[in-house]
Parts: sequence; structure tokens; C-alpha cells
Amino acid sequence: MSSTFYSTFMTIVAGVVLIGLVSIVYRSWRNGISPMPSSAQARRAVSTVIGRMNGPVRVIEAGSGWGHLALHIAERCKECTVEGVENASLPLWTSKLARFALWRSKVIFRRGDIYKEAYEQADVIVCYLYPGAMKRLSGIFKEKAKPGARIISVCFALPDWQPNGVIVCSDVYRTPVYLYDVPNRIPE
Repeated sequence: MSSTFYSTFMTIVAGVVLIGLVSIVYRSWRNGISPMPSSAQARRAVSTVIGRMNGPVRVIEAGSGWGHLALHIAERCKECTVEGVENASLPLWTSKLARFALWRSKVIFRRGDIYKEAYEQADVIVCYLYPGAMKRLSGIFKEKAKPGARIISVCFALPDWQPNGVIVCSDVYRTPVYLYDVPNRIPE
């Protein structure tokens, strides 16, 4: 391999990494939080709850980040299809690559806006988002999520919602996992 080729290749790699980092910084600033992987204990708690549901289950992870949680759910919950929705490019493409590398056919990752998502078809909505996003999603879930759907939130509660249960993980942060069921809508 010639030094010119190697130099060109390394310049391209550095450029791709720089673009990826700029993308993460920009999306983190715009979203108000950077993509953070959930702890192994939190992933197990979420997949255990979903695994106890009967029949085929459609899961949407709002803000899927690097894909750790969605991939774990797809691996552990055999009757689930999982859809990760993310708007930051580098985490999204990393998730897509991991999906193919791990041969997870029951999970897809796509670019999307979690505030404009069609939650009506989800049996389960999974979130690991910051408090501002949870506040904004609270009304969206009340309006769009189908009655009876389960919402599972890692770390941050939905304001104005009463959880049906809270699982406290045994990780170093004692991460809470909040469990909600979408209530029936009151006709106007």
C-alpha cells in the first residue's frame, strides 16, 4: 500500500469522523441531550417487561440513539418487532450497521422526529430521553398512543402520568424504569 493511498484514506476517515462528531454535537444541541447507551440492567428490565406480553408486539423506541436498547429487545423478545426512531446521523448509521452485523431481522432503525411519530400502531413505546422531551411527549402520547399501549421510560418519568409500576435497577445509578399504560380517551 502506497503512502499516498494511506494518507488519502486516513484523511477521508478523519473527515468522516469529524462530520460524525459535528452531527452529534449539532443534534445534541438541538435535541437537548446526547445519545446515551442504557445500562445492561435497564435493558434487561425493559426486555423482561415486554417479554411478558402475549402475542406479537410492535415496539417503537423513541430516540433510539446507538441502538443498544432496541437491539436487546429484539434479541430477547422473540415475538416483537422493534422500530428505532433517531434523528442524529452517526448513532443512526451505527445502529443500522449493528443490526446487520448481529443479524437482527426483527428490528429496523430509521431517521425520524419523535415528536411527529405515528405512535397509534405501537403496542409498546420505549423511551430513554431527558425530562424536557418527556414533558413534550406527555401530551403527544395522550393524544396519539393507542389506548392500552404500554409506555416504558428509562430514567425519567412522564409528567402528569401516574406509573403503574417502577422497577429500580441494580446498576450503579439505581436507574428507575417507569411503566405506564395509555388510558382510554374520554369522548368529547
